[in-house]
Amino acid sequence: MESTQAILVDITKCIGCQQCAIACKAAHNQTGDPEPTLSSTAFTAVEPHGERFVRRLCLHCEDPTCASVCPVGAIKKTAQGPVRYDGSKCIGCRYCMIACPYSVPKYQWSKLAPYVAKCDMCAERILRGDQPACTAACPTGASLFGNREQLLLEAKKRIVESSGAYVDRIYGEGELGGTSVFYISDVPFEKLGFIEPPAKQPLPTLSEAALSEIPTVVMVGGSLLAGLYWISERRKQVAQAEQIENKERS
Repeated sequence: MESTQAILVDITKCIGCQQCAIACKAAHNQTGDPEPTLSSTAFTAVEPHGERFVRRLCLHCEDPTCASVCPVGAIKKTAQGPVRYDGSKCIGCRYCMIACPYSVPKYQWSKLAPYVAKCDMCAERILRGDQPACTAACPTGASLFGNREQLLLEAKKRIVESSGAYVDRIYGEGELGGTSVFYISDVPFEKLGFIEPPAKQPLPTLSEAALSEIPTVVMVGGSLLAGLYWISERRKQVAQAEQIENKERS
């Protein structure tokens, strides 16, 4: 069975140097300086909270809601851990943006042929046996990459051996069914801007229960019409982008 990988963020060790954000931009061919919040051009952002810094990125849920609502399978959880996005399948419905409880997926509003953009945990690097650019660049060990179960054990070990220096909680261990990005901290998570999920079980299980009450014909029909509309719009946007590009070349 393939090992699921994960990231452990120790907030007590983060110095706000932004090296993770810089490395992330470089790995995804994104220009510009680190940004204060997640965006379509910043998959990692470091937020100051008093004397602490919190790194934001996709949490790569074990049972991602974004994938469960995608009508064309453009977002999928991989066996290695990352939740990946396939722009070639995307119809631009943006259901993933609405569904994500952590507000991670972003839309490329400035582009004529826009796509959804989000952290993919450097999935291609992981497949090559390497680690994500962000964890490789961290100079203090505030972000660690490794086997999910081993990182959970390491997080629990730090909490137990700290004599009360850490909050007795691993954020991401059980929230909404668990994630592949964990946080440990000496400051309560609610004071650092972390959301308190409405349930421990994955959100897809809740949405499935609600959606089961809706007639299938309504769901399928609505999805089909929405899909056809967005496919048509996407084709127009791509055609416009190609026309502009051809004019610039000529």
